[in-house]
Amino acid sequence: MLSDLHTKRADSASPLSDLTRDYAQSLDAQDPLRHFRQEFLIPSKKDLKRKTLAAPDENDEEDDQRSIYLCGNSLGVQPRNVRKYIDHYLRAWALKGVTGHFVPHDDQLLPPFVSVDEAGSKLMAPIVGAKPEEVAVMGTLTANLHLLMASFYKPTQERYKIIIEGKAFPSDHYAVESQIVHHGLRPEDAMVLIEPRESQLPILTTEQILRVIDEHASSTAVILLSAIQFYTGQYFEIEKITSYAQSKGILVGWDCAHAAGNVDLQLHDWNVDFAAWCTYKYLNSGPGCMAALFVHEKHGKVEKDKIGTAEQAFRPRLSGWWGGDKQRRFLMENKFVPQTGAAGYQLSNPSVLDTSALAASLELFNRTSMAQLREKSLKITAYLERLLKYPPESLPKRTFSIITPSNPAERGAQLSLRLAPGLLDSVLEVLEEHGVVIDERKPDVIRVAPAPMYNSYVDVWEFCQVFFKACRLALDTRK
Repeated sequence: MLSDLHTKRADSASPLSDLTRDYAQSLDAQDPLRHFRQEFLIPSKKDLKRKTLAAPDENDEEDDQRSIYLCGNSLGVQPRNVRKYIDHYLRAWALKGVTGHFVPHDDQLLPPFVSVDEAGSKLMAPIVGAKPEEVAVMGTLTANLHLLMASFYKPTQERYKIIIEGKAFPSDHYAVESQIVHHGLRPEDAMVLIEPRESQLPILTTEQILRVIDEHASSTAVILLSAIQFYTGQYFEIEKITSYAQSKGILVGWDCAHAAGNVDLQLHDWNVDFAAWCTYKYLNSGPGCMAALFVHEKHGKVEKDKIGTAEQAFRPRLSGWWGGDKQRRFLMENKFVPQTGAAGYQLSNPSVLDTSALAASLELFNRTSMAQLREKSLKITAYLERLLKYPPESLPKRTFSIITPSNPAERGAQLSLRLAPGLLDSVLEVLEEHGVVIDERKPDVIRVAPAPMYNSYVDVWEFCQVFFKACRLALDTRK
């Protein structure tokens, strides 16, 4: 395992010498992405216990120890340059008012308001392996899923089913169920749930997914899966599943909420039909910030010579003003001609405030590549797994288990740990007391996600020491 991380140091005297803090520090020293950590505002341990938002004393801030923040799969930390981007937006609004939509500035970080969505698409596209015209930064995740389903889910008497994970994130389940009902169908007839075979290891193998596709191929219209499963952290074989389903005449969409900014997606090359994702997790845009969607170029074509004829000029969708032809947008004509590509799925003008916050983080991603981030992610997650496999001898076996796939290619940055019954609340109390930020899924799972952009190997090492202590205390309390 460690040969996949780094070559061991020549002075390693023990086969377990990699379990020390010194070894974690040596990995950080060799990390080519370590400078990105300073680009983020990681909450301090004191910050987590503050009762006010007043600025701390500068001396206190210098002495304050950062928290062990391993929760980027839920909410990424704030990039330092967010304030700069938002200040530029506020300044442009203050100086120009409505004319800020069109007036450029020599020192601008983003183009005038009317073109800010284009900048967002260009910054986002390389992160998900897409062409800029295949990406629109817009809306929110579930709203975007509804917009995409409205365009891609066209049930017929023969093909009316949607295949989805049984343990999909609730909003995905709700979206699919409501789309089925919207078309006058019954979820119990049209909704196919792929359920894990083992409750203790709730993963879905590719073979199982393909068998379900085979079973329902002739009656399925759409398959919608998570690129990375939120609960287990499993990374599905997107290319293989997409190709197989499409060979059966099924349109394929992916919820990339836990994958965008986490793994090296190639949505265009994998021929994905459509996808949607939020941006506040690994993409660090801030709570509830605007989301994004992907529509493959083959579905985004607009044949303008067919406009006004009986022939279909573009894929039907729920339409809005901002998705219309830019050259005619301000003519206020009630004749919808969409922009080519994903931009034609936009409804209203985007929030420039949100786009500014998102662009601040995307700028950092564009200074490196998802391939480099994925390389570090594989290493740091493998190191976390390595440490977890060697708890102190005083900690009984089966105190916890890892329910995320052990194959690095089948997971992102997240490891999900299932605790023995009755331990969760006590473990969470100790982690919180020591400034460790993770999240839990009741009744017994914690999710630990070292984000390669800002987490260090020492973060991972320190987490394990606190976690082992928390487990030991929880076991003692349970007795």
